[in-house]
Amino acid sequence: MSLEVIYVTRHGFRSNWVVDHRTGEYTTSIPSPTGIPSDPALAGYGVEQSHELAAHLVSLTPPIQRFYTSPFYRCIQTISPAIEALAPTTSDPESHKIRGENGIGEWYGTARFDHPSPAEPRLLKSLFGRYDEEYKPAIRPSVNGESITDLHNRTAYALHRIIEQSDQEGVRAIVICTHAATLIAIGRALTGRMPVEIEEEDFRPFTCGLSTFVRKGKTQGEGREVEEWKGPESEIPFVQWREGEGVGGGWRVERNGDCSFLSGGEERGWRFSGDESFTAPGQGAVFDAGSGLGVVIEGKKPSAAMNPSRL
Repeated sequence: MSLEVIYVTRHGFRSNWVVDHRTGEYTTSIPSPTGIPSDPALAGYGVEQSHELAAHLVSLTPPIQRFYTSPFYRCIQTISPAIEALAPTTSDPESHKIRGENGIGEWYGTARFDHPSPAEPRLLKSLFGRYDEEYKPAIRPSVNGESITDLHNRTAYALHRIIEQSDQEGVRAIVICTHAATLIAIGRALTGRMPVEIEEEDFRPFTCGLSTFVRKGKTQGEGREVEEWKGPESEIPFVQWREGEGVGGGWRVERNGDCSFLSGGEERGWRFSGDESFTAPGQGAVFDAGSGLGVVIEGKKPSAAMNPSRL
């Protein structure tokens, strides 16, 4: 048996932080559970979204058998209700674990200072009992920054290893919880379609929305050797995914940013702006560093009377 379906979601509404591009100092008014200013927890509304997402994930067919997530706190917090809901339905111990994969982690652009890294597995295990402290990430983003091309290639390599592992373990469906820019890169790497204009709104990373990718097959590119990542600050191993090929044989999009199960509908979408750095001459601290690298998009919402309070 090989992997058939990949479900991809973005973390829920989170608290914000600011960064001073002159010094690379990240700060926040709400302390992070990990002690890392750029690693915030979900806002109260985001917690509500995560439970609505969980209720939807448990209803899916084929059922989720593996949980992969960016190791940043907000992503682990988003996917935790789903794994708690699904754990009693299976005796497979690996289905009870959260695998933190740095290769599907946040993108911080190319600013010339050390970029944030998530907390160490030991600390995350103390915060989330189901976190798999023994899982070894396929790749880690460069702390020296990444171009948009680097982001896509890093993501493609991580997906290659995730799919490879899933095939070896004989699971049919997995879920990935990640961030806005990385979710877009995941969609492009799986389908093999890189738009001419990087700003194209092709994949829809609404908070706690769900995209579903169904595998086309394993014949294209099967058996092609991919080098192992050699460690921090080494080159990203080449994975052929462009020109319609897609990682792992290629995937078609069945659902793109579905938010029909969320009471608040489509919220806080995002697309690339074309910029690779949020630094600008004369600019001080930037509110919410992520918004400096892209454009926030508000989608379709239910009527105001149906929207839950975010207070």
